[in-house]
Amino acid sequence: MDMYCIFKRFFKIGALLLGGGYVILPLLKAEIADKFDEIAEDDICEYYAISQCMPGIIAINTAGLVGHKLMGTKGAICAVTALILPAFTAIILLASFLTNIANLTIVQKAFAGIGIGVLALVFQAINEMREKSIVDKYSLIVFLCAFICLFGLKISPAFVIIAGIIFGIITGFYKAKAGKK
Repeated sequence: MDMYCIFKRFFKIGALLLGGGYVILPLLKAEIADKFDEIAEDDICEYYAISQCMPGIIAINTAGLVGHKLMGTKGAICAVTALILPAFTAIILLASFLTNIANLTIVQKAFAGIGIGVLALVFQAINEMREKSIVDKYSLIVFLCAFICLFGLKISPAFVIIAGIIFGIITGFYKAKAGKK
């Protein structure tokens, strides 16, 4: 894959990336993993998971990691630039018109339709992450505990992430110890 191809693919993703970082996973899968052998779907899911833990914008972090995997630092810069260029251009071109057209009924209905499409993409991303993340009874237990802590007990996501990291380290330690016996 050359720089032009990376730019073209990430520009296309950037043009379709409505709704934030959660939408990038199915788009990356369709544009990169399904069409090229350079990067596996599992790698994209791992980069996406890492990007969620990093400070900054999930989509840009993910694009940078995937671009780096494809062509090193130049690939990362190319992927990030191509990803943000459509949104940047649209903001510059539409900023002056937006205040005038934002109250039009057709524009509000268009945004409602976009919201529904984005919601479907978010659910697709959740399903793909679920398939890759919940692989055994331990990961299912971690997921259920995290879900209950976040939505039932309203515990801060930071504490849930830290607890997940600790549980993962402990579980990995015991699995490695059991494997040596």
